[in-house]
Amino acid sequence: MGPSMKIEDIRRTAYSMPLTNPSFPPGPYRFFDREYFIITYKTDPEALAAVVPEPLEVAEPVVKYEFIRMPDSTGFGDYTETGQVIPVRFRGEEGAYTHAMYLDDEGPIAGGRELWGFPKKLAKPRIEVESDVLVGSLHYGSVLCASATMGYKHRKVDHDTVLKSMTAPNFILKIIPHVDGSPRICELVRFHLEDITLKEAWTGPAALGLYPHALCDVARLPVREVVSALHFKADLTLGLGSVAFDYMAR
Repeated sequence: MGPSMKIEDIRRTAYSMPLTNPSFPPGPYRFFDREYFIITYKTDPEALAAVVPEPLEVAEPVVKYEFIRMPDSTGFGDYTETGQVIPVRFRGEEGAYTHAMYLDDEGPIAGGRELWGFPKKLAKPRIEVESDVLVGSLHYGSVLCASATMGYKHRKVDHDTVLKSMTAPNFILKIIPHVDGSPRICELVRFHLEDITLKEAWTGPAALGLYPHALCDVARLPVREVVSALHFKADLTLGLGSVAFDYMAR
């Protein structure tokens, strides 16, 4: 008996692994009541330059440490994420480079890495309101790697300012190896957030601590000074990407 699955069937249905039981469904990917807790801080310029890939350029020596709570997302479910995003320039255009991401759900880890190239790793982030404080934390196993606090909803933030930052281009370094371990795909991917409905936005006093860990290296970009904090909720669609730069092109 010959194989029942033809080459044409594989080409038509393949978009993720495993082929017959993918880790996530096809998009689009819509997020409802997506909650952001972002602390912008100054860091060491040399440490920052060492992790931003050319042809991106560091815009200023700051990092945005983000906690994101996603209670309702199509295909990916209910999860929490945290990581570091760096303001950059790409050929004169202002944008943001996603440097590190840690989350607690296998579906968006697989989807984020396979589709866009998000640098996602499995860990235990959380966002909670404790009395009058918004609290974010990241544990890798039992070890605390990040701790953030912010006064809960102290002052409103102008919605237009937040929307402008959300519509800026985002960049990721997507790496997929060949079967021999050499790079097969190495691309700078560009994507946007789309169809954004901003529901509320707040600021207040904030603090951030990052702690060394062998495999969760958020402390590689140390906190020198907290610049600002932002807490907001929105509905949005995570747009698929395009290749901004191909490192394998000859």
